[in-house]
Amino acid sequence: MIDARGYSCPEPVIMIKKAMESGEQAYDMMVDNPTSKENVSRYARHQGYEVDVTENGEEFTLHMHRK
Repeated sequence: MIDARGYSCPEPVIMIKKAMESGEQAYDMMVDNPTSKENVSRYARHQGYEVDVTENGEEFTLHMHRK
């Protein structure tokens, strides 16, 4: 689980980009603002991942997995 709460863009995108360099099939990331949720989701989709978002109050958990 990548915890990007408290970071504003582009930092969460940079964090997922670095994580994806490992080539894993799935990643989970927590963010706490809608802009980060949208930007990370967009980046992951462009990299070939499907993205499912779970909302818990002000926090979002992004589940990214290879298609």
